Amino acid sequence: MNKMKKIGLTALAASLVSVSAQAVDISGGSSLTYAAGNDGTNGNPWSMNDSLTFSWGGELDNGFTVDMSFLLDNSDGAGANIFDNRTLAIGMGDAGTLTFWGRSGSGVVGSFDDRTPNAYEESWTSGDSPNQGHSSANMFYYTNSMDAATLHASYTPQGSGASASSEFGVVITAVDNLELYGAAGTDNGNGGAAVDNTIMGAKYTIGGATVGLQQNKADSEATNSDEEFTAWSISYAVSEDLSVSYGRSTLDFETNGTSDQEATGISASYTMGSMTLAATVNSIDNQGGGATGAKNTDTNSDTYEVNLSFAF
Repeated sequence: MNKMKKIGLTALAASLVSVSAQAVDISGGSSLTYAAGNDGTNGNPWSMNDSLTFSWGGELDNGFTVDMSFLLDNSDGAGANIFDNRTLAIGMGDAGTLTFWGRSGSGVVGSFDDRTPNAYEESWTSGDSPNQGHSSANMFYYTNSMDAATLHASYTPQGSGASASSEFGVVITAVDNLELYGAAGTDNGNGGAAVDNTIMGAKYTIGGATVGLQQNKADSEATNSDEEFTAWSISYAVSEDLSVSYGRSTLDFETNGTSDQEATGISASYTMGSMTLAATVNSIDNQGGGATGAKNTDTNSDTYEVNLSFAF
């Protein structure tokens, strides 16, 4: 995004060690969306989204970097939600980056939930999503890139009524045009029932086309709560500005009486400068496992969405 404005700082929170001060960067965006279809959404199909991200940082005497970021968007302002995403990232050079999410953090499993390629939205959008793992406030997230591998780790300390949660992931790009990835971990914040998550996937790029395949498994201590998710998709960059994609996914519920949620999605996006026009058509059968699963009485969902966004 282009920087809208810079506000000079004369000092930057240097109570522990001296930090070379930098400017505050403000970036943001706004979008207009038209969404329709029998997805259970009633009322006016038009909506607006907007956000402002404030970020600044500096370099410590030992060469480490400190970067802070706050996000204001249209959901903020109620109760304690004055800021949505809040992060403090410490860059440690070859030792990687440690980020503390003060709010709205997503663990490794949530970050890897569906990495198959798409031009705008995943095939299951408007339906039930694959398991998200531990995603919470006051969470640590670590990344480190070493040659052809990038390591990921997330950790949420023990809280009231929940044990600590930890997840790990890796992305490997040792072979040209091929990306292999996987993640695993235990989510102990799911209502007292631990959930063990595993993810395996691959993406291969040839020319302007990228093909992806992924499988997720969620093994829960709660009765009849296991889930298995499988997705594949293909995206194609028609030009530097235009991309299209097609994807399918299946979400299998252990609960007796439910059917597999089967989703198909077609997306496209066109970018011109700071403006992006994107659209998706998603069709979902047995949404949330169907009516017998008591998750959603509207078992079939056909959604059409067009989004016009501007970045600055």
